Amino acid sequence: MREFFSITWAFILALAVHVLMVAAVLLGTIDWKPFKPPALTGMTIEAVMVDTTVIKNRREQARQEAERALARKAEEARRRQELEARKERLEREQDAAEQKRLQDLATKKREEDLRLQQMRKNQAEARKARLKKQQDELDHVRRQRDEATRLRIIEEERLKQLDARRQADADAQRQARAEADMRKQMASEQAEFKAGQLASKGEEYYAAIQSQVTNNWLRPPTARPGLRCRLKIVQIPGGEVISAAIAGSCNADEATRRSLVAAVERAGSLPYRGFEKVFQREIDFLFSYD
Repeated sequence: MREFFSITWAFILALAVHVLMVAAVLLGTIDWKPFKPPALTGMTIEAVMVDTTVIKNRREQARQEAERALARKAEEARRRQELEARKERLEREQDAAEQKRLQDLATKKREEDLRLQQMRKNQAEARKARLKKQQDELDHVRRQRDEATRLRIIEEERLKQLDARRQADADAQRQARAEADMRKQMASEQAEFKAGQLASKGEEYYAAIQSQVTNNWLRPPTARPGLRCRLKIVQIPGGEVISAAIAGSCNADEATRRSLVAAVERAGSLPYRGFEKVFQREIDFLFSYD
């Protein structure tokens, strides 16, 4: 577009120069007549002959000078156009070079950004892997610690159970020894009682009571051989039982104790006829089961 304007402007200037040159030549050769012819006087008029060849030569010379001037103007315009074109070409080349430089810089920047991005990504992945490894090691240590704690608790519980079992065994042994001692004592007492009262009426009376109570006793499954329990029985004359309760030593469990009391109460009346002389309102009765 700029080249088109430059060419058009040069053409207009050249055309204007030609028009001015032609106008100057025409104006120089026109014979002007006065508006009012001068009055004739008695003066002498001299006639001068003008050679038209000189005028033509001058016109030709003026035309040639105008053409040369126009050619110079056109040459100057062409040179200015070339200069403008060269300037524009240089500017385009400079713009292209600058554009290429900017593109190269942009490409390098993108490559650098991609390299930095990849480097940050690699660093992030390496850090993530390192943290995961540390976390795995920490979890492994925690699992080992938890397993050690679990085993320690199991061992402590096993030791407690062993101690409890030893304590239970010791308690059972002490209980067995106590029961054995009690059985020995009761057997000794019973032996002494039997030895002193075997032939007496009282022994017969107690034996009859023992037989009647034993016959009415519904032995529970928990009753064990070697049972020895003292019962206090209250009766009225005629043998009717008023009350019965465990009194004194008894190596039976609660169910067996209740069954013994129920056996006395179930009898209703104890032996009386023939034992009036040895009758007692309150009897300290020893029940035994072997």
